Amino acid sequence: VQLQASGGGLIQAGGSLRLSCAASGRTFSSAFMGWFRQAPGKEREFVAAISWSGGSTYYGNSVKGRFTISRGNAKNTVYLEMNSLKPEDTAVYYCVIGSPSDPTVVAGWPRDYWGQGTLVTVSS
Repeated sequence: VQLQASGGGLIQAGGSLRLSCAASGRTFSSAFMGWFRQAPGKEREFVAAISWSGGSTYYGNSVKGRFTISRGNAKNTVYLEMNSLKPEDTAVYYCVIGSPSDPTVVAGWPRDYWGQGTLVTVSS
């Protein structure tokens, strides 16, 4: 299984970016997809997650109201629309797919598939 994340880059504070992640290599059914991020020297942090149908979404407190997660029609693709970006949003963003026990924590995805990450840098 491979997850390919894209869309990261350098952006000024207040700007917007859209991350994409596509999973391939097997057929997923009823799988959640999510985004986590990790800043230098910090632990990996939950950003957002979405259920298979898209009917349930979850957001970390630090991004609530600014970020929006969605799934593509193919269901194996997830997007993260990031608005009003702040320097503290600077991190490597990782996507994940699977069947989490708790989609809001890293430990909730113990046997799932993670992408390699895409770097987002927000300048002040």
